[in-house]
Amino acid sequence: MKLFQLVPQIHRFNDVGEFNGFFNIGADDLVLTHEFFYDAFMRPLNLSATFLFQEKYGTSEPSNVMIDQIFADLKDVHYERVFAIGGGTVIDIAKLLVLKGSHCVLDLFERKVPLVKEKQLIIVPTTCGTGSEVTNLSIVEIKEKQTKMGLGAEELNADYAVLIPELVKGLPYKFFVYSSVDSLIHAIESYVSPRANCYTELFSIKAIEMIIKGYMEILEKGQEHRLQIIEDFLTASNYAGVAFGNAGVGAVHALSYPLGGKYHVPHGEANCEFFTEVFKTYNRLNPDGKIKSVNALIAEMLGLESTENVYNELDNLLNKLLPKKPLREYGMKEDEIARFTEAVINTQQRLLGNNYVPLSREEIYGIYNRLY
Repeated sequence: MKLFQLVPQIHRFNDVGEFNGFFNIGADDLVLTHEFFYDAFMRPLNLSATFLFQEKYGTSEPSNVMIDQIFADLKDVHYERVFAIGGGTVIDIAKLLVLKGSHCVLDLFERKVPLVKEKQLIIVPTTCGTGSEVTNLSIVEIKEKQTKMGLGAEELNADYAVLIPELVKGLPYKFFVYSSVDSLIHAIESYVSPRANCYTELFSIKAIEMIIKGYMEILEKGQEHRLQIIEDFLTASNYAGVAFGNAGVGAVHALSYPLGGKYHVPHGEANCEFFTEVFKTYNRLNPDGKIKSVNALIAEMLGLESTENVYNELDNLLNKLLPKKPLREYGMKEDEIARFTEAVINTQQRLLGNNYVPLSREEIYGIYNRLY
């Protein structure tokens, strides 16, 4: 039974200059990033690589339409290595650019064509949430299906995962919160996953401790304090990525995908909507299983005397950082509660298989209904 795998070499550099000194970015390289990162950090280095700016193809999260256009534009471009310097969107796209051939994205995600890796992949995350630099997953909105789908394959693993704290310091507060809560969700969902084991639990627990401790410091010392401890959040995101890359995530992610796909709610924000409600449901259905230990850990971190209201108290903490909205405020209609429920059941079985406990159609409908 396979327990644990970590494919990429993990590196840390103080700045982009030091990073380039190690990797020697040159004419045979493709760099997928954002123009503002290029202007601030890479233009001064006079690099001869091919640069591709994600925002040229749209400012939303990755879709099959967006990536199909990128495939078309790169058809005659020669490159040996792909550098992904950005958040989850850049990373999810870059993982597909290492594959042989310019296939239709939907065919890739429906496994209608073989996946053959022919380029080296170096990932540099610029948020403290994705963790995707150490996973073999790419998540893409499939326009025809009005939801997101995940493709998981060994061919999507990076060769190098690189942490550069200076790239995360410019992250606006709102995006810092949503991305870091996404990390917390990765850590907690993977901890209670049926695929978790003693190795993944080490990474999950450490990530949970670092993130909640950091939040409490920020609430005590103010929003700008995050800049003093940003490397802790970047490291915690990486730990959580290692955990969920091996153990998987579940219903929080599964239920968020129709909301993100239909109403273009950013991934981290959509996950924040469902986080505590899913775990309240898990806790109600099976309070004496593995969730009991994660409840105790969170209660201890929050200074609670018991675990009775642990998810209400966690909700309070997160709402002090950034208040959560009802789903209707994103434009969701009441009759979509049933449609979203069916979409989750029909398209997200890959994730639902990682649930702490199975969720019936009625339970999934109830979560949407309570959050509506």
